[in-house]
Amino acid sequence: MVFMAEISVVVPVYNEEKTIEPFLAALRPVLDGLSDGYEIIFAADPSKDRTEEIILAQRENDSRIKLLSFSRRFGQPAATWAGLSYSSGRAVVVIDCDLQDPPSLITEMYRLWREEGYKVIIPQRLSREGENFVKKSIAYLGYWFINKTSVVEIPRNTGDFRLLDRRVVDELMKLKESHGFLRGLTAAVGFKTKLLPFARQARRSGEGKYNRLTGSILIGFNGIVAFSGSLLRMTGIAGFIMAALSILGAVALFIAKYFSLYDFATGLATLGVLLLFLSGCQLIGLGILGAYIGRIYEETKLRPKFIVEKALGFDSNPGEVDG
Repeated sequence: MVFMAEISVVVPVYNEEKTIEPFLAALRPVLDGLSDGYEIIFAADPSKDRTEEIILAQRENDSRIKLLSFSRRFGQPAATWAGLSYSSGRAVVVIDCDLQDPPSLITEMYRLWREEGYKVIIPQRLSREGENFVKKSIAYLGYWFINKTSVVEIPRNTGDFRLLDRRVVDELMKLKESHGFLRGLTAAVGFKTKLLPFARQARRSGEGKYNRLTGSILIGFNGIVAFSGSLLRMTGIAGFIMAALSILGAVALFIAKYFSLYDFATGLATLGVLLLFLSGCQLIGLGILGAYIGRIYEETKLRPKFIVEKALGFDSNPGEVDG
């Protein structure tokens, strides 16, 4: 008989030796107060520190702690996806172990799921402590742009921290996109959703491994390309605008030259700047087009999102060792 937990907690980790034990100390009392039938799945990219060793030590005293270890580093989205695919819970919570997302919030998330029938509960950040102005600005602009252009609405100021009903997880596992952008894919499958406001705390210890500035930009751009064709349309519109402006500029230069309003050298410099500007716009357009073509290329290869080297604590393989 295959074990089915009441709650699965999926925790993607990479170089988190300083946070594992404090995280479990905060998480376990919460889960113990909800159900005895739970599992904690650590989805671990190969780390350079003692992360995996500490998880295994914790597992010796608690068989509900489980470990997925990958053949190489696939990144947080893939690690999260692997944890979801191996989870067995009727409700599945995705959470980081840095304690910026408080485990205590799971109690209210569980209540909303069990008593009020919500299939998706997403904590929404009222504040973002420990993040600088640049990262906050990028996050704001990213969510604004995605929601202005995407075919589905992705709630602002949210991360992967969420509770998903088993039906939602099953539907997510049917999707074949290689990018694994959980925030967008959760919105894409739908179901009754509740936003739960909370104040996000600064990271307790260590440094963020997945949420660096460049990572945030790449994840945001990934979401835009994955859920909207608007960049292609905007490129076409920009091309028409630039063409119209260049025609007007050519007419203006002809009139100015005809009436001797400037000397030849100045006109040549102006034309050179204009050509460089138009060439830049063309290159931007080609770059955006290339991003979509690259996505098509990635999807047609059908490579697995993750490859599990070892899975400890699972009764059976979910049928997708290579996710």
